[in-house]
Amino acid sequence: MSDSPSFPVPANRRNGTRSAASEAPPAETEGVGAPWSAPRQGAHQGAPRQGAPQQQGPVWGEQPAEASFWGSLATQDRSDEQAAEAEEEEPKPAPRKREPYLDNVKFLLIALVVMGHSLVPTLNANSSKALYVFIYTFHMPLFVIVSGYLSRNFWNSNAKTNKLVDTFVVPYVIVEVGYAALRFSLGQKWSLTIIDPAWLNWYLLALLFWRLSTPVWKRMKQPIPVAIAIYLFAGFSQISGDFSMDRFFGLLPFFVIGLVMQPEHFEMLNRTWVKVVSAVTLVGAAGVAIYIGLGKWSLKPFYFKHSYQDMDLSWYMGLGLRAGLLLASLAMCFAFLALVPRGETWFTDLGTRTLYCYLLHGIPVLIAKEMGWLDFPWLHGPLGVLAISTSAFALAIVLCLPETRTVFKWVLEPRLTWLYRRPSGS
Repeated sequence: MSDSPSFPVPANRRNGTRSAASEAPPAETEGVGAPWSAPRQGAHQGAPRQGAPQQQGPVWGEQPAEASFWGSLATQDRSDEQAAEAEEEEPKPAPRKREPYLDNVKFLLIALVVMGHSLVPTLNANSSKALYVFIYTFHMPLFVIVSGYLSRNFWNSNAKTNKLVDTFVVPYVIVEVGYAALRFSLGQKWSLTIIDPAWLNWYLLALLFWRLSTPVWKRMKQPIPVAIAIYLFAGFSQISGDFSMDRFFGLLPFFVIGLVMQPEHFEMLNRTWVKVVSAVTLVGAAGVAIYIGLGKWSLKPFYFKHSYQDMDLSWYMGLGLRAGLLLASLAMCFAFLALVPRGETWFTDLGTRTLYCYLLHGIPVLIAKEMGWLDFPWLHGPLGVLAISTSAFALAIVLCLPETRTVFKWVLEPRLTWLYRRPSGS
């Protein structure tokens, strides 16, 4: 068995059954982004006994109410006065300790995002192209898997649905305008098309529509085969980038796979033999990436958005390429998940603020590109790749610091409680 700590699986999972309470939606007073929050006490379980001890330790797959995919602090459905009244009526439960594993995953992935975008100006170098292919084969698919996993209970409370506007639509519009202004200030032509997301902003819009589609996938008996079929057949159409529809279909299977995953699936990756196989898998993937980097292969397949016609492929070659890329991406995703540390690390806390890194890192990267700071000849080689990757990793750390959140919270996490109606029961 692995030396790394394992996470307890709830009893109803171990027994292969699911209690009625585990399906019940969380209370309306929970935080907006509480994908790991414990389900409320169901009617079939009965009321807890007076004086019974509260569970203190972390249960895998559950997070405190303020946790979310981006690590944002949620708004509340009730006013402060209502919350105070509720506290007087019932004892406040002990806060749950935040599970560090997915925070570790999120920080490492966001660091890879910054690296990938920083390498773009040097892709004429074989070493840069090889690392770029290695990163792009799995880093966004895994981001989408994690997003799907954290969307499992997204529609179980009004507060969580409010988050569609608070941390997706509003930041999307603000960032679109901000990056348009930045490009204009750097000498580019003014261009602002809200329905066609610019550069990194596509992910917010795609995630918005993936989460809107969540109830449909949760009602299906076999959602994964359906999503894969849609993914494969979408390649026959030249789908527009408006509203990120090209990426919506191109990465759809990963979101649905994350949506149906359960905590015990992650626990299966925490085995010694799985970790060994995972390490071999990533080493083999690195070898393939180097081979592609040395050749004149197109990078279009790794963006998960181009049609078979755009890639100059016949229909059967296109289907084979998409199917093969899907398998390779999933293998690398699960290999990466198996090797990520399970316990607290120095970067665990940084993984709770990945929204800021994702939306803000484009500013220094775009400035460096436009100012020619990445055009030095020595950067177009192995040493340059190492320097760019190290700098990008350091930038990711800075943008995930609590000080960064303090400065930009009013823009990227606006509190819009005035915009919503209170629940009928409040």
